[in-house]
Amino acid sequence: MFYEKNVVEKNPLKVDIRLASVYPNVYKTAMSSLGYQIIYNLLNDREDTYCERVIYPSVRSLETNSPLSDFDIISFTIQYEQDYFNLLEMLKNANIPIKREDRGKNDPLIIAGGPCVTANPLPLSDFIDIFVIGEAEVVLYDFLDRYKKIRNIEGFLYSGSDFSSFLDIDGLFISELNNDVKIAIVNDMDNAYPLIYPIVTVTDDKDLLPVFSNSILLNVSRACTRGCRFCMSSYLYRPMRQASLENLFKIADKARNNSDINKISLIGAAVSDYTYINELTEGLRKRGFEVSTPSMRIESITKEFLISLKKGGLKTLTLAPESIYSLRKSINKDISDEKLFEVIKDAIGLGFNLKLYFLIGLPSESDEDIRNLAELIKKIDSMKYNFNPNSKSSHKKSKVSIKFSVNPLIPKPHTPLQWETYDLSKIKSKIKYLNKNLKGLNIKFDSGKMGLIQYILSCGDKDLGVLLEKSVSAKISLNEWKEFTPSYDLNDNLPWDCINVSVTKDFLKSEYKKIKTKEQTPWCENHGCYNCGAC
Repeated sequence: MFYEKNVVEKNPLKVDIRLASVYPNVYKTAMSSLGYQIIYNLLNDREDTYCERVIYPSVRSLETNSPLSDFDIISFTIQYEQDYFNLLEMLKNANIPIKREDRGKNDPLIIAGGPCVTANPLPLSDFIDIFVIGEAEVVLYDFLDRYKKIRNIEGFLYSGSDFSSFLDIDGLFISELNNDVKIAIVNDMDNAYPLIYPIVTVTDDKDLLPVFSNSILLNVSRACTRGCRFCMSSYLYRPMRQASLENLFKIADKARNNSDINKISLIGAAVSDYTYINELTEGLRKRGFEVSTPSMRIESITKEFLISLKKGGLKTLTLAPESIYSLRKSINKDISDEKLFEVIKDAIGLGFNLKLYFLIGLPSESDEDIRNLAELIKKIDSMKYNFNPNSKSSHKKSKVSIKFSVNPLIPKPHTPLQWETYDLSKIKSKIKYLNKNLKGLNIKFDSGKMGLIQYILSCGDKDLGVLLEKSVSAKISLNEWKEFTPSYDLNDNLPWDCINVSVTKDFLKSEYKKIKTKEQTPWCENHGCYNCGAC
């Protein structure tokens, strides 16, 4: 059984533009993406446009079962670098030439957006005509208006066309022109597109149920200015912008009326940093909503906030300590072990299950640091037991479940770590040690090899097109990937220098130098501006 509510129905023959909004990952992930649902509703608000969804591995739309080749525009929403392979596979399976230069006037125009390509569109520039740099709702209407105007004059618009007419629209990177572009963002969150018609999935197949289940995705804020030196979200979409309480309550009520959903997932890069988070969760709970949130900043979590989330129905708390304290400091995440243990203790006391994320491969990370990380993880795991060592009758009894995820650090564009490289042999050695010394724990390790590939896709340049094209028809060996491993010095020109995300390169350099000294850059929301360039 599978059907959806709040799907838009239009007659494809009575619109000027047919646009396929493509998510190159599975359905449960696609329908948990706030940005993907915003694009769907935003574009269907236009009478001249019919936006239909195409979700991997299918190459036909969910709305009308139309093949990708039937559409005027194909728009990819890309959240993960690994989805580049799925994107190319979908084009191939749809019988659309994957390279720009091979497409003609009978082929759709191909555009793409999302955080990966906002940061660095170059690796995909042989395949994508136009990239949306930043937040789509700022750009797409102007883009479609211009598209219609050009097509009405020329009769068509495709990869061989002259795209210079799009250059005056902010937030568009045009592959054939390799133009400089500034990121486009919503300046006022109360003017951001409100998702008041969430798509509801009705199914008995757990593999199709969205990651957050059927829930209202309530966008409380965008960007994070904490400045964790490894994190793209800390630099890409600055400054931090917050929606008003009044507007959030209105959106939640309208979305419930339109969907009959009582569950809300709070969405933002740093949800617990939202100024009125306690008032928001309490207000939503009093309105009868269950409230959850994917992840929270440890330092801004209070017991009061946890109690409110518990009352709102949240069962699992996700935290990201990242590493041991000394390495947390080096990446500008000055959270003491005492604070970490306090939050975990409070969460366990309230009956939350926990999921904790850790990184390995941080700059200057030593073998001793890895040994200390293993001890930290063991100590956290032991906190789940109701155990009194002074009582003869007591025994270990788990109150909650604690899961750990250990991931290789991936240097990302527009972060202070963009000048770092990725050492696969060291990553593999660290994973081997932790796996051996943490047996019996509920722990998952990301692949070191996939980490290398993700790094190359994140920080590579246009030359990667050759490798990506080959991947469509052949398996790429590890040695072939290694040949494309980037390595940059502080004074190098970087492939993504053409993308202006407002944070200056000089600021990123100063943050990079602070990694060794462990000097902190205080959170600007509390300590004032430190001239990163975003404001």
